[in-house]
Amino acid sequence: MSQYFDMGDETLWNPSNGASRLFLRQAAVFEDLLGLPSGIGPMEADECQIDPATFQVFVDALLTWHHRTSHPVMTALSEGFVATMLTLAERAGSDVNWMLGDPALQGGHTAVHGTAPTSLTTAGQEARVIALQQKSRELDRVMPR
Repeated sequence: MSQYFDMGDETLWNPSNGASRLFLRQAAVFEDLLGLPSGIGPMEADECQIDPATFQVFVDALLTWHHRTSHPVMTALSEGFVATMLTLAERAGSDVNWMLGDPALQGGHTAVHGTAPTSLTTAGQEARVIALQQKSRELDRVMPR
């Protein structure tokens, strides 16, 4: 069995039921953390619709949060979910701004609730962005449509 994550008539992802359940639970965690809806609709009859505008706002906020999080465990725990969301965003044709909200790459250090200002150098932040892009590309190759 599998489930479908669709945007309009296009299937962005067709994971197994187990992967889908885990992903939806993680989405709920990050919705709560960010205080924003993800745009991922309810799973009904093994299908759900993703609202493009709401999804874009959520992905931008998620990427900003991820860039600003300096806690190594939080970064590690969130990296896979963030990469999966970015893969879906790119499949949806969203304009992913990989540097969005990155204080080191934009010249400032800003704390977000629950995080300390980043202590990474600009090179360290750039390396994180490159690693996230690579992870997203890897996932794109293995996430069935």
